[in-house]
Amino acid sequence: MDNENQMLKLKRERLAKLIENGINPYPNKCKRTHKIVELRDNEKEFASGNQPVTITGRLVAMRRMGKIGFGDVSDESGNIQIVLKRETVGVENYDLFKLLNIGDFVQVDGYAFYTQTGEYSVNVEHITILNKSLRLLPAVKEKKVDGKVERFDVFADVELRYRKRYLDLLLNPDVRKTFETRAKIIRSMRKTLDDMNFIEVETPVLQPLYGGANARPFITHHNSLGIDLYLRIATELYLKRLVVGGIERVYEIGKNFRNEGIDSTHNPEFTALEAYQAYADYNDIMELSEQLIYNAVIAVHGKEVIEYDGEEINFARPWKRAGMIELIEEFSGFDASDFDLAELKAFCKEKEIETNPNWGVGKIIEELFEHFVEPKLVQPTFVTDFPLEVSPLAKKKPENPKLAERFEIFIAGNEFGNAFTELNDPLDQRKRLEAQAALRDLGDLEANVVDEDFIEALEYGMPPTGGLGIGIDRITMLLTDNTSIKEVILFPQMKPEQD
Repeated sequence: MDNENQMLKLKRERLAKLIENGINPYPNKCKRTHKIVELRDNEKEFASGNQPVTITGRLVAMRRMGKIGFGDVSDESGNIQIVLKRETVGVENYDLFKLLNIGDFVQVDGYAFYTQTGEYSVNVEHITILNKSLRLLPAVKEKKVDGKVERFDVFADVELRYRKRYLDLLLNPDVRKTFETRAKIIRSMRKTLDDMNFIEVETPVLQPLYGGANARPFITHHNSLGIDLYLRIATELYLKRLVVGGIERVYEIGKNFRNEGIDSTHNPEFTALEAYQAYADYNDIMELSEQLIYNAVIAVHGKEVIEYDGEEINFARPWKRAGMIELIEEFSGFDASDFDLAELKAFCKEKEIETNPNWGVGKIIEELFEHFVEPKLVQPTFVTDFPLEVSPLAKKKPENPKLAERFEIFIAGNEFGNAFTELNDPLDQRKRLEAQAALRDLGDLEANVVDEDFIEALEYGMPPTGGLGIGIDRITMLLTDNTSIKEVILFPQMKPEQD
């Protein structure tokens, strides 16, 4: 720690010396003619012609040997060595270099060349400080493996990586690749929807009443209006209002907020895509979902078969489709199709599956599915026909009114999307939401609330509509082979640091 304090003190002393010498350590302007990758990709061209180049980046290594100095400069595209000779840059500029530290940002003017040892570098004619760093970068360890330099133990403390993501990105190149992939996934999904004439919109984050999912909300207060507001838990009810208003194909990619626990697949603040298509049902939306995810897989990997958590996942279409009831019987041997509450409870007791006394048939069936089936759905699967009781915003199946026209997407044992043939009967919708409100009165704090404005909108008439929600964070986990949601969210929610 004493050595660290000495280094921090040295940085501030050098800052003071720069200012004393009339050098602005935080200038307003700089210039750059090339990224480092451009020099790397065209070595022979740049090294043979003394072509002037100006690069910018962070100093990640420094060493001096009398009248010559060396450093490594890094920008987002790569690293390159710089070489400063006092006779070339002049005494004042060389003295400036001596006041720099690892972590500082610089502008380097010069030309590319090969050193006597054959290392491709930039021969510096002038160096300018762009930003004086006042903190120490975590040490990076390197070792040679089979003739190649490998980095190890690079900022490996997982919790510290999430809390100080800027250092994580700086020191762990693969982390940046994860978020580049995330952006590619979103671009792919946008393109798929835009090409199908969907309109992207934005709906309120602050809502007077939350809805569209089973979740507890975050509550805030608007001082001027003197009312409580809720951070949205879903975009569904506002997007369906837009379908009522005549926008037949609509989608939104945005943040939702749910006041829930944190684990490997849940973060209180997460990103979701929701899309609604008029004159469609859940079969049409299965086709849409398949297309969205398949296109994203190809955009990222360029092939249909990828590896996730040691498993090969094949996205070749069409994907398997199976009903929830039939899957429960397949994996547990229990036939739940009679919807007999007593039999369901007895089976759960036999299998030591905990249930809540207030749970109805639908909730217990859903619990059986999660227990027996969900972890075993490795290949892409549409699980269809959920109990109506746990699907308050979906239409009944005409041939079996105990079930809803709803599906969820399961891959590698995890859920990635949820979709319905949307309920557009305002009278039925009211009954369903009132039943949800009754569950809230019994203590289910995740049950839906009655949204009178939404029901009024349905009373004006909404055409037959299919709707879809896909978790962007989970899709990113899948396509970057990460098993923790915190790896794919730049700034995940963390517990307060202990003193």
